[in-house]
Amino acid sequence: MRKTCGKKKTVRLKDLRLLRDPKVRRAYDALAGEYAIAAAVIGARVAAGLTQAELARRMRTTQSAVARLESGRRSPSLKTLQRIAKATGTRAHFEFRP
Repeated sequence: MRKTCGKKKTVRLKDLRLLRDPKVRRAYDALAGEYAIAAAVIGARVAAGLTQAELARRMRTTQSAVARLESGRRSPSLKTLQRIAKATGTRAHFEFRP
């Protein structure tokens, strides 16, 4: 099991087998950055003790927009990340790795 935002998530054996396929693995790895951002948004919201609706209100957006960001279906702009940080009482930190 791996830990995600305080909750345990079961990794299915079928998913691990799929990752052995180089094509599937490349596609999975290509999305890793987007899912890392989504996980960071969720983590900041949860740590601040906010629901999606409360975060949305503080950001002056909709709950569905927050849900899209947290699902990884939409990549946030830098401005949106700054609004999330302000709304959650955090600060954004970015880095590039080799």
